[in-house]
Amino acid sequence: MASTMSSTQEAEKTQALLLNEHKEKHFTAGEVVRDIIIGVSDGLTVPFALAAGLSGANASSSIILTAGIAEIAAGAISMGLGGYVYMLHCCFFNFTKSEADHYARELKREQEEIIAVPDTEAAEIAEILSEYGIEPHEYNPVVNALRRKPQAWLEFMMKFELGLEKPDPRRALQSAFTIAISYIIGGIVPLFPYMFLEEAREAVSASVIVTLIALLVFGFAKGYFTGNKPFRSAFETAFIGAIASAAAFGMAKLVQG
Repeated sequence: MASTMSSTQEAEKTQALLLNEHKEKHFTAGEVVRDIIIGVSDGLTVPFALAAGLSGANASSSIILTAGIAEIAAGAISMGLGGYVYMLHCCFFNFTKSEADHYARELKREQEEIIAVPDTEAAEIAEILSEYGIEPHEYNPVVNALRRKPQAWLEFMMKFELGLEKPDPRRALQSAFTIAISYIIGGIVPLFPYMFLEEAREAVSASVIVTLIALLVFGFAKGYFTGNKPFRSAFETAFIGAIASAAAFGMAKLVQG
């Protein structure tokens, strides 16, 4: 008995040592990065296109700057509220029930099933584990261990049977704030030259250079953090921004005649 306990303790120490020595390099802040990408990409592109369009209409730098700041404020509020509403009312199966309501409903149902039909729920655990190629003699101890821990059993069923994660009530506000701030930061970049150059033609040229550089850097970072090809992502992001600004500038020239 003492030998078994000693072996178990030694195995646990070895496992802890291995985990401490090995640091995972997986990127786990996916939701935050998604919000930043949404905010910065629109923030760089929309004010950039607006400024280019107004420059094409021969507006002064002061007018372009004023219009750009107003657009950034409105865009940040709109994007932030959009992100908040989406996260707050993200739905399953229909658009009348929120994610939190759905999770709470399924949690209660799963709790009732664990109490009413524990053998059936235990069989479902075995079925889930068998899908990973685990043999009965290997997963039976796991099933029995979970049956002795109701809370862990419930969490396992919610995650692996239903594929549901407990929603964070603060996530909606965090998403709104992140998107809005990212939009503001991105939007300031194309307007920066207009703060120092009175001549709109000079300012728009500087804005194009600064914004394209920012789009290239942002696109590279986006590709790096999302697991895509960074250089391809940089080119695509800059290309989309250039097309948007060129279209706005050309439309303004066309309307002005």
